[in-house]
Amino acid sequence: MTEPLFINSATVRAPEFLVMKRGRVRAIEIGVRYGFVSHPELGPVLIDTGYGPRATSSRERSVMLKLYGRVLNPVLHPEGQPLAVLERQGHSAADVRLIVVTHFHPDHISGLMDFPNAEFAVSGRAFEAMRRMGVLARLHRGIFSELLPHNFADRLRPIENGPIRDLGPALGPGHDLFGDGSCFAVDLPGHALGHFGLYWPSLSPPLLYAVDATWLSDALADRLPSGPARLVYEDADVMRRSARRVRDFAEAGGRVVLCHDRVGP
Repeated sequence: MTEPLFINSATVRAPEFLVMKRGRVRAIEIGVRYGFVSHPELGPVLIDTGYGPRATSSRERSVMLKLYGRVLNPVLHPEGQPLAVLERQGHSAADVRLIVVTHFHPDHISGLMDFPNAEFAVSGRAFEAMRRMGVLARLHRGIFSELLPHNFADRLRPIENGPIRDLGPALGPGHDLFGDGSCFAVDLPGHALGHFGLYWPSLSPPLLYAVDATWLSDALADRLPSGPARLVYEDADVMRRSARRVRDFAEAGGRVVLCHDRVGP
């Protein structure tokens, strides 16, 4: 398997203090990443799909999704959209047979409908919990099921079905995502329903894609924001513990990549 690539699909501009405790008032640019990896048997695999037009400009969006877009006001990067990246790698949408869905927020799922042949590696427990929720409970958690393909449930590949392996004191147990020991799904709860990261143990140094365990790498040292930011956490205390595990992994020599790290100075 190749080393994963992480690509910015968009950027969001926000005051630093909203995304990091004791941050400054000045606005910073924050990336919205997703991942791409080439697997020897599965071929091109996407890790989420980032922000795309269905979440930001489609006329078919619900009123609440339009409001969500206006609040965050993401700026899409056309060259960073999954279809464009796949084309540069010599692939088409039809070639993608697996997409890893780390959680159900719009900036992670808005491109899923572009891939008709893909299965979705996702927390099966989280999906079942989401299906039992009413519309208001989903909106409270930032979940817009209109962005999911209509047959999502039929294409589900629960990460819980993978063999479990102990990944060490910082990360704990992980599910073997591809069944070959190359990549493991690691529960990192707190940010969102079913939120998990991905761990590649054989890379040098070992790599953890911690997704949204925190939004900025320099916030890992107990600088998770409070105030309005707490409104989007599934559980702030649990998220804080997940961030500390990620920090412990980094301090032990591991490499950490986040979805929403700062772009530029």
